[in-house]
Amino acid sequence: MHTNKFMRSVRLRESACQGCINCIKYCPTQAIRVHNGKAHIIDKFCIDCGRCIRYCPHHAKVPVYDPLSVINNFKYTVALPAPSLYAQYNNLTNVDIVLNALLKLGFDDVYEVSAAAELVSEASREYIREHEKEAPFISSACPSVIRLIRVKFPSLISRLLPIKAPVEVAAEIARARAMEKTGLAPEEIGIIFISPCPSKVSYAKAPLGIEKSNIDNVVAIKDVYPLLLPHMKQDESQLTPLSNSGRIGIGWSNAGGEVGGLLVDSYLAADGIVNILRVLEELEDEKLHGLTFVELSACNGGCVGGTLTVENAYIAATKTKRLIKYQPVSKNHLADNPELQNIYWADNVEYEPVFRLGNTFKESLQMMGEVEKLTARFPGLDCGSCGAPTCQTLAEDIVRGDATPNDCIYVLRSNIADLTQKIEHLSEKGSSEKPLKEEETELLHTYIRKLTTELASFGVPESLRQPGKE
Repeated sequence: MHTNKFMRSVRLRESACQGCINCIKYCPTQAIRVHNGKAHIIDKFCIDCGRCIRYCPHHAKVPVYDPLSVINNFKYTVALPAPSLYAQYNNLTNVDIVLNALLKLGFDDVYEVSAAAELVSEASREYIREHEKEAPFISSACPSVIRLIRVKFPSLISRLLPIKAPVEVAAEIARARAMEKTGLAPEEIGIIFISPCPSKVSYAKAPLGIEKSNIDNVVAIKDVYPLLLPHMKQDESQLTPLSNSGRIGIGWSNAGGEVGGLLVDSYLAADGIVNILRVLEELEDEKLHGLTFVELSACNGGCVGGTLTVENAYIAATKTKRLIKYQPVSKNHLADNPELQNIYWADNVEYEPVFRLGNTFKESLQMMGEVEKLTARFPGLDCGSCGAPTCQTLAEDIVRGDATPNDCIYVLRSNIADLTQKIEHLSEKGSSEKPLKEEETELLHTYIRKLTTELASFGVPESLRQPGKE
């Protein structure tokens, strides 16, 4: 049992946050709120897609991953380079240049994730062939996609291909081979993944589909990239031959790379989290027909577009195509890897109804009615000034007890105007009949000043903060 099933690796650097609302507009699962001038990420809504990292102008959203120094924590370390690592370098013609550089950097051995990807492709072809009537199947390689389906699309969970991600397969084989080679205990061997995205960090600590990952630590491509450069100048004739992956495996780094290894014609390949949401909605509504396989990559361009990379995603994709142009189709087969005991998931992915309003259907139905009424009170501008991405989201937060109607500056201004009119009416009435008590008048004016100050904190112009004036 995982201690935190909503583990996330995208965090807020509060000192850098300026309280702007860019992040809440770009978050695909509406997982961010801005209150008291600072953003807040809701763990159970976040899927670690990293989109907020790209769009935060103040660099307040940061990925959390391990430093390269973790290699000192083990007696023997194996690097698992993602195929997208190769695409970061200019004019790379031989993958062995990068793999040998990793050894010079301090790793004891390397095992290519692209090699494991070829095993996953083979297992996927067999599974799809044996379960043809259950199509379409959805790729399970991207952790953000699985997390998205788990919380928003429960009817599609059964469509997920129940096969381990290439990085997990690579970690399992790498550990088994290292144990056999060194005689060390499993805990003395460090399996270190060099990742293009933060979602793999969350996956390593709280995986879906399996109980525990074989990955010990995850470091960022952007950290490893500059450190490898000085070690990549050696003569190619002196390189130790380490590469063991072909066109299929290395091609996984690009959008459409996975379907390229399945040899199917009826497929859909989409990249970018916004496009993925649209595809999943249409799949759920059964608007897409005749598909055998659906490949979904949360990052634009595929894994080469991850937020932990350094190269432009589309330039990197071109580099990958150039690199694999003269490679053999595949160099890996399941029959040649007895260390891999089981390539399929051991656990089922379960639906997590984090967006459900109530604990029961009846309660949720009642709360949905309240949401509709509240939403009707709001202007429908989805301006984000309340700290929530949309008016409906604010209404849902209110129903959950996490916000108040006065968080909407338009409702707040209207309340100020109404209160001012009441004061004027009571003052006029008091002058001819019973006057207001001094403490009552002071209390009302204090409340007005408080509300006006709240408006000012949102950056509302003074002209709009004047009650009763347009």
